Parts: sequence; C-alpha cells; structure tokens
Amino acid sequence: MEIVNDMYWGWDMKFEKNPFTGNESRLPAPFKRMSKEQMDAWNSVYGSPNKAFLDNKPMGEELAKFMYHRYLRDYLKVIKSVDDGIGRVLDYLEKQGLLENTIIIYTSDQGFYLGEHGWYDKRFMYEQSLSTPLLVRYPKEIQAGTVVEGMVLNLDHAPTILDYAGIPKPADMQGESWRQLAAGKPFPKRDAIYYHYYEYPGPHNVKRHYGVRTDRYKLIHFYHDVDEWEMYDLQTDPDEMNNIYNDPDYSQIQEMLHKRLRELRKQYGDSNELSQQFIDQIK
Repeated sequence: MEIVNDMYWGWDMKFEKNPFTGNESRLPAPFKRMSKEQMDAWNSVYGSPNKAFLDNKPMGEELAKFMYHRYLRDYLKVIKSVDDGIGRVLDYLEKQGLLENTIIIYTSDQGFYLGEHGWYDKRFMYEQSLSTPLLVRYPKEIQAGTVVEGMVLNLDHAPTILDYAGIPKPADMQGESWRQLAAGKPFPKRDAIYYHYYEYPGPHNVKRHYGVRTDRYKLIHFYHDVDEWEMYDLQTDPDEMNNIYNDPDYSQIQEMLHKRLRELRKQYGDSNELSQQFIDQIK
C-alpha cells in the first residue's frame, strides 16, 4: 500500500521495466497490447521524462517525490477526462431534449488514497477509501445544490434504481432505496453502516477486517492471523491517527459500537463462521 515501496513500476509508474533492477514489473502496463500508433502517443508523453529519470535516478526523498507526483498527476488527469466525458453525455442529453427526464448518478466502487497514511489504493476501512462519491441529478425531484448528510451504502444503488423505475425491490436485496432521502423528504436515516473486507492474502495484503461507522465514531476489528481492534472519534480525529479503543473516557461509546456491530452483522447475515468459510477456501 505504500507509494514508494509497493507501487508497480509498470502500471503505476509507466516504465516498461523496473529502472533499478531491469526486471519486468509485477504488474506491467499494457505495452504489449498497444498498436504502434498508440505506443508512439504513449512515448510522446512519457518518453522524455522517463529518459531523464533513467539518466539521473533519484533516491530517497527525491524518489518518493517523483513517484508521488507522477501518480497524482496521472490520477488527476484521468479524473479530468472522466469529467470531460460526463460533460459530453450531458450535452448530448440536452440536445436530444432528454436531460430533464434522465436520472444521472455519478458514483464509484470506493474512495481512494492519494498519499494519506503514505498509501495509495483502497481496501482499508479508513475514511479516504470508505467514503465513496455519490452525485445525483434529477431536477423533477432533487433541487440543485442539495446536500444530503444521511449515510447510504453501495448496496442501496440497485434498490434505488428499481424504485425510480417503479419496480419492487426483490426480497433478497439487503439495500434500501435512497430516493426519498435524495429528494429531501422525511425518511428514516441510518444510524450506522457496516463494512467487511475479505481479500487476504491477496493484492496488497490488507488484513481481513470488518467494522461499523456511525456519524461520529468508527470501530474496526482486524482478524484472521491477527486480533486487533481500532476505534476512532471522527469529530476530534478526522484523519484517524489516534486509536481510542480501550480509552476509559470512551468506554460507553465503545460498548455501544460493539452492540451496534453485533446487530448489523446479524442483520446482514455475517458471522465468524462465515468468515472462517472464506478463510478455508484459500487454503
């Protein structure tokens, strides 16, 4: 997860080989599937700065700065291209007279670390990857500029789309429609959300963990070959740098979070037994 020690020289840094070992990256960028025209375009962007790097390889802090700046600049360019693409879709809908009758939902599968905690990627339950973009445009029901503070989950998206389409939610869907919430109408708000990450060992080797987040607090349990609890007060410690688990000043909050965590695990059908089944599958 660390930018300097774990990034891929191919996919992330845009070098065909590791500049320090000459070995092909663990995750090479898609050089082999490019046409000559595409490769020429690629080299017109990366060729000159890559050569400058190879001619005078930075070390230590300078290497860290290079990797961070390259990754962030590439990332932000991609975000800009996404924005441009959305603009073209909106322009098309407007020209076709469909803009006011189209529900537009902009979201993602997760948030992303851009150097926070020294990391890139996602997976951990900390705020940068737990918080997910969600923008919605539907003038018939949602007033422009509306900000909704209620918590929703990605498993709510499908029930919401079905709701807009006038189709009942299947009984086996665990999510709830956020249509009324987005429209600013009275609607029961969640007091907490549940999260569970299973993929260990695997890419990035992030430990298995599950947890609960309320509007102010967060409780996380790392398990499998470890047994560690973390707890954060997001109001006083928004960067989640001070683990207050077992802090006597927060004992009642801690008890409340454990209770809510047990309730949510039961609600979603999660359990230690189910976690063990997934662990056994990788042996």
